[in-house]
Amino acid sequence: MNAAKHNVDPITVELVRNGVLAVTEEMKTNLMRTAYNMIIYEALDFTVGLFTAQGETISIGLGLPMFIRGMSETIKAKIRHFGLENIHPGDIIVTNDAYITGSHLNHVTFTLPVFYEGEIQGFTCCMAHWLDVGGTIGQVTTDIYSEGLQIPILKYQSAGVVNQDLLDIITLNVRLPDLAMGDLRAQITAVTTGERRFLELLDRYGKDEVLASIATIMDHTDAAARANASKIPDGVYEAESFMDDDGVNLGVPVPIRVKVVVQAGQVTIDLSEVSRQVSGFYNSGVTTGIACAQVAYKCLTTPEWYPVNDGSFRSLNVIVPEGSIVSATRPAPMRWWMTFPMTVIDTIFKALAPALPDHVIAGHHADLVVATLHGFSPKDGRFYIASIGPLGGGWGAKSTEDGVSVTVCINDGDTHNSPVEQIESKYPILIERYALRQDSGGPGQHRGGLGADLVVQALAPFSFDTSIERAQCKPWGLNGGMQADGNSVGVRVDGVWEEALPNAKLAHRRLKKGDALRLRSGGGGGYGDPRLRPAEKVAYDVAQGYISIESARRDYGVEIDSGTGEVRAHGDAELPV
Repeated sequence: MNAAKHNVDPITVELVRNGVLAVTEEMKTNLMRTAYNMIIYEALDFTVGLFTAQGETISIGLGLPMFIRGMSETIKAKIRHFGLENIHPGDIIVTNDAYITGSHLNHVTFTLPVFYEGEIQGFTCCMAHWLDVGGTIGQVTTDIYSEGLQIPILKYQSAGVVNQDLLDIITLNVRLPDLAMGDLRAQITAVTTGERRFLELLDRYGKDEVLASIATIMDHTDAAARANASKIPDGVYEAESFMDDDGVNLGVPVPIRVKVVVQAGQVTIDLSEVSRQVSGFYNSGVTTGIACAQVAYKCLTTPEWYPVNDGSFRSLNVIVPEGSIVSATRPAPMRWWMTFPMTVIDTIFKALAPALPDHVIAGHHADLVVATLHGFSPKDGRFYIASIGPLGGGWGAKSTEDGVSVTVCINDGDTHNSPVEQIESKYPILIERYALRQDSGGPGQHRGGLGADLVVQALAPFSFDTSIERAQCKPWGLNGGMQADGNSVGVRVDGVWEEALPNAKLAHRRLKKGDALRLRSGGGGGYGDPRLRPAEKVAYDVAQGYISIESARRDYGVEIDSGTGEVRAHGDAELPV
């Protein structure tokens, strides 16, 4: 379809395109300005969006790519639950049902219908991470009931009247009710901001013109995705990778198998062979399974097309049978829902590497690399929960360039790590070290990106948990490139470091004053034979501290003078000792 078919001129289409982007960006800004928790206003663990009256995505604010499906499907579930005829002006609908949103209970989702000329013309929505929703702390959960308060699809507000009973239930079931209510109000600010700005857009250009422009924008995005998908050679592409374990059955790898079928520009991503749901809390709902495929597909077909809308995915078919780790059913635990999907996306890229050698990157660190702390503040004796990270790590190299270093994993897109000064001012900790991790990137003609090394000292006793993956199943290289270092965790007690741990999953570890924990994010895999990397680039990497002299010699065949930094030898021949 084109603008003429929808009976709207191209200039109006572009004005509306930028208008809906502005709507969601202002929603995002107002949420950040009013939220109470750092995980929202610093880490940006949220997404806001504008949707059609049917729940299709018009525009989502840059944030977590994995929410690309969750909010839309949650709105559709709310429509099915109430029926459009029972949704009225002044209503705001809420849920955190993990099997609807596809994520965990901490993601509370508010949706507001936008009425214009007496009819629903769209919805605004905000999904954001609450720091606490009750449930256990410091344990690996094995069912959803241990993970906190579950809010079914309810009206937080009905015809402008707030449901006080719901608020009372929430405040009674969370450890930090003041923070929860503050974040709730911030989310309401976000969705009402979106309503106001979308109504202004409808007033300015007219309802019919705006809706026709939105339809045209989706058609344009669809056409671009189909055109780029048609460049993928027909074939069946498969790949396999593994997760370390599920946190319950320690040392038992969890398989990730994917199949991509391309035929005449139509792409099917089949996740039927992804592991069945596991005992530990690494499961996610079916909307996340669909999102895995959609994130990978958008990266490959319309990475620079904005706003993010459902037109991007019309040419994609996704197969996700019920009961897998990315389509879990109740009562599977889902607290760390975001971890395994990162590797699912990585594995889709791995499968398509032979078909798209110039567009696919090697494996990346694929984890948030987060530690969750809790304790009592020595300043005022109040209980606190803090999140250290996301740390950021290395991304895989590609056929034309090195991988980027210390960058947040693919599923979390625009999320940020928290500033050191902010963390130290709020919690009884000291950041001893925060640096690039030498030799963590996979060697290759193009080197993988580097991970980070973070040391956190306890200034007062606290307990912490890590649920970090890809410590044993390390980021892979492509086309002769070598694997990278994986993620890791270390603990210092009484001045002695313990770092030879079987995995990076630690539950309820207690540290006293002066003890410390270490988070190390993995690197990205290399691309191409490392011996083909120019010697001057290897020497530069050594000079910058990215790789060691030992790695230069062992992996790249380049002998570097330790005194001058000059290249002494280069090649496959035996080098001087």
